[in-house]
Formats: sequence, structure tokens, C-alpha cells
Amino acid sequence: MNDADAEDGAAEHGAAHISAQLERANGLLERVLAEVAKTPSTHAIFVDAGYLYAAAGRLAAGTEDRRSFDLDAEGLIEALIDKARTIFADSRLLRVYWYDGARRRIHTTEQQSIAELPDVKVRLGNLNANNQQKGVDSLIRSDLESLARHRAISDAALIGGDEDLVSAVEAAQGYGARVHLWGIEAPDGRNQAEPLLWEVDSQRTFDLDFFKPYVSRRAALAYEAGAGPAAPRPARDDVRFVGAQIAAKWLAARGRESLVGLLSGHPYLPGSVDQELLVEAERLLQYSLRGQSDLRRALRDGFWDHLRAQY
Repeated sequence: MNDADAEDGAAEHGAAHISAQLERANGLLERVLAEVAKTPSTHAIFVDAGYLYAAAGRLAAGTEDRRSFDLDAEGLIEALIDKARTIFADSRLLRVYWYDGARRRIHTTEQQSIAELPDVKVRLGNLNANNQQKGVDSLIRSDLESLARHRAISDAALIGGDEDLVSAVEAAQGYGARVHLWGIEAPDGRNQAEPLLWEVDSQRTFDLDFFKPYVSRRAALAYEAGAGPAAPRPARDDVRFVGAQIAAKWLAARGRESLVGLLSGHPYLPGSVDQELLVEAERLLQYSLRGQSDLRRALRDGFWDHLRAQY
């Protein structure tokens, strides 16, 4: 074999080697893309509790003073999760992040009960002498940016209105996440900063009908439709039993096919079902469960216990 033949053979061998490497690289890329395609999208909900209490209180109770109304945070969080499940239909929930202020960052009793809820993470900033939150915006930015950077979320539903959140939105978008701003209807004017509205990928506003079941003035403790003095506070076991009673009626009316669909969303109830459960329980107990998070939890537990026992 002369030198020319040897060079030709080496060239052919080199080309074959490069071709084999390209084929392996293409195969690896195809496998990676296939895995990415199988990976479900993930969303998270970020709630600025200061904004939520002020805006929802003003809308549904006529006041921004937290001491003047009760907020059923558990029921509202479940409603928000249910709403997100509808909007992000092909996505799974990572968790709900609940940002609030507290003196020396020590949880209040209400904040402790929220922190105990499934799929909820409470993050606390400071509360100054004027009851103003400090450090909450930076916590939201830190979490949004970190989750987006690590591809832990593809979509973020942000409930807030402060212009300082613009940097959090930009940080998350810089890593490819889409940020959707959820707001609360304002009786007059606007309660979200325009620069924030300009930066997000989509906007959605929730009206009075959405919040009415979860906000109540503290002065109205008796059941709204009842007469005479307010009924005594029922025991948790009694409320749980009522939940089971309502579940039995619900199952008899809708059948087992509806039960299968409902169980797939456990432990969360669709907003319409949760509202029906609340109204019927209040009618049977002759007692308002608005703002009574422990009793609302007992009611749902009784409802679920009965349905799951029938499956």
C-alpha cells in the first residue's frame, strides 16, 4: 500500500469515527428530549398575605383591618389550588408559598395553622411597630428566582400588588419561568402597581363572589339565617359527623362515577363542592363556620372519611 492509499484509509476511518460520534450524540439528545417531554410541567402559587388580607378584607368585609374580620385561609388556599388546577391543566402543583409578617418572625397561632396545611410553606418577614411587613418582597424574589433557576417550576401564580415585586418577576422570567399575576377586585381604582402589571405574562382578577365564602366580619358570629341568640360552638367530633352526613347525601345524589373524579383530587375539594359543604353544614349546625379553620378542617375530614370508606 502506498502513502496515498494509507492517507485515504486514515481519512475514511476518521470520517467513520466522527460519524459514529455524531450518531451517539444524536441518540443521547433524542433520549434527553424524550425524557423532557415526559416530565410534567410544574406550577407554584406565591401569596403575599399582606396584600391578600388588605384587598380581600376591603372587598368582602369593607375594611383592611385584620382585627375586624376573619379569613378562612385553609378554605381560600384550597380554592386557589383548585383554580390553579383548572388554569394549569397539564401541570402539577409544587406547593403554595404563603408570605406574611410577624414580630421577631415568630409564628402567630393563625400562621401556625396555615403552616400545618398540606403543600403549604409559610415564609415570614418582620412586622414593624406600625404593623408593616418588612422583608417579604425579598423572600418572594429569592424563592421565585431559585425555583426558576433550578427548573423546579415552569409557571408561577403570584398574588400581590407591590411594585417591589417587579424584580422578582424579572428574575424568574430570566430563567424561563412564566409569571401570572393574580389580583383581587378593587371596589374603586386599582390595588396593583402598573409596572407589575406590565411585566407579568398574564393577569387575572378574582371578584367578590370568589372571596365571599372565606371572609366574614367578626361582629357577625351567629349563623346568618338563624334567629335568636347565637348557637354554642359545636365540638369538632360533631362537625366531623355532619361532614360525613353531607358526604352520604352527596354520594347518593351524584353516584360513584362522580366519586372517582372527586377522589383523584384528594385532599382538595373543588371550590363548588367545598362551598356546598360549608353552606349545608352551617344550615345543619345553625352555626357559622366562617373563620373557624379547625372546624372547617374537621368538616372536610368527615366528608372525606365517609367517601373514602365507600370507594
